[in-house]
Parts: sequence; structure tokens; C-alpha cells
Amino acid sequence: MGITITPVDQASAGFAAQVAGIDIAAGVSLSQAAVIEEAMDRYGVLIFRDQVIDDQQQFAFSQLFGPMEQATGDIAQSSERRLSMNINDISNLDKSGKVLARDDRKRLFGLGNMLWHSDSSFKSIPAKYSLLSGRVVPERGGNTEFADMRAAWEALDPELQDECRDLVCEHSQLYSRASLGFDNFTDEEVKKWQPVWQQLVRTHPGSGRQSLFLSSHIGGIRGWPVPEARMFLRDLTEHATQPQFVYIHRWRQWDLLMWDNRALMHRARRYDHTVARDLHRTTVSVGEAASG
Repeated sequence: MGITITPVDQASAGFAAQVAGIDIAAGVSLSQAAVIEEAMDRYGVLIFRDQVIDDQQQFAFSQLFGPMEQATGDIAQSSERRLSMNINDISNLDKSGKVLARDDRKRLFGLGNMLWHSDSSFKSIPAKYSLLSGRVVPERGGNTEFADMRAAWEALDPELQDECRDLVCEHSQLYSRASLGFDNFTDEEVKKWQPVWQQLVRTHPGSGRQSLFLSSHIGGIRGWPVPEARMFLRDLTEHATQPQFVYIHRWRQWDLLMWDNRALMHRARRYDHTVARDLHRTTVSVGEAASG
């Protein structure tokens, strides 16, 4: 059976598709990976159902698409981590697997994932793809929403496009978390997440389409007063996350979602904080895909 890729039938911009004919646990060939990457250029979000995998298998699959990031965006100290540095822990669990208390610092920091963002935009070399495996998912809530920054850019008035085109923005996790009132960072964390500069408008290397590079991690625009910059960015985000640009994913256990951070923003949604939610994320950095 070959790979089949079917667009999701949803009242949206049609940038999500479901992939069948792939068994990630059994291994994926370079030719299959090439088909997946071509589909990523076309869509932006791919859904792989019923992928019962472990972290090693997820990491091996992710490596087919480029150099890998380490999970340096987490707030947990190395001694407190549940997972290896190859895996981002997108959960509400502590090291022993228990649900975190409501006021736990790790949980409060993680609430930033409910803001619209692009993974690793706060790193000097940002993310290419994110791959998120649903190991334990709540019965209700906890959806992940995606917004198509290509379609949002194309829908802007030409005059506003011209205003955006050469802007450079300042990104840091210090900004996104502080917007929620989480600002008790250690000196080490402040040093770790010093702001980096990113272009607001980018051209996707695979599709050639331009897109907005928005994120809750943005705290300013080079050369602009901060209040004016943040108001301008808020207006752009409101535009870019209108329903016609958004796909809502309702999780099933063992879904694997793969998305392109160069073309999309995303956010998690609320769920009952007393029940477990355990998702494992691998992240491919911007760069050339592996060969061999």
C-alpha cells in the first residue's frame, strides 16, 4: 500500500491533511520521507493516526527531515526532567508521572503554550518542523489550533504588506510568559532567553509563498516604540487567527501531528488540569534534510 494524503474536510483554509500508508514504528524510507516533505510544502499540517511509537522511534522519524533541536526551551532543570533532551515534554506531569499541582511553576510556565506562537522563534536558529505525539490525551478539551500565516499574509492589503515587509521583531520566551503574569525568572533563565531578532515576513523555501512570522514571543519591533509595536502586532495576530485561517485538531490517542513552523502559528486549548495530558514533541531545526 502506498502513501495517501487526503485534505481534511473542514471549513477552513484547507491546509491540513491526513496521511495513510505509513507505519512510523516500522521505519520510514527516504523516498517516503520525500513524499511527506512535499506534502508539508503544500499543506503545512499533516496528521498521522494510530502511530503507536516510543521516543526513539519518533526521534528517528524526525531526523529524516533535518538537523534536530534539543529541548532547551523547557523550564525544568536537567535533574527534574522526565524525558531526554531530545524530547520536549508537553505535559502536565512531574518526573514521577503525577499530575502537577495547579500552582506548580512548570505548569504555569507551560500555560504559555495556549498563546499563539511559532516553536523556537525565540532561538537564533528557529524551528522548521514540530512533531507532536499524543501519548495520553484528555477526553474533553486540549485541542491544538493552527493558523495559516501564508493565507493571512496574502489577505493583507498591499499597503499593509509594504509596511510589514522590512520589519524585524524581537523574540523571547520572557515576553510571552510575562504577558500572562509569569515573570519570576531566575538569572540563569533570563540569560538563557535573551531576545533574538527575526524578520516579520519570510519566504518559504519549499513553496515560494510569503508568510507572516508572528508569535506571542515577540516583544518589540526594531526602531519602533514598544507600545506602538505591540499594538501593531496584536492587530496582525487578530487578523491572522480569524476562523477562515484556522484548523482545529481534536486529539485521539497516538495521533502524531507534524507541522511547519515557517508557515503556521499554533496554540493549545484549555482542558481539565486535574487529568493527565502527555504529549511528546521532537523539533527539526531549519537546515538541509539528512541524506543517505
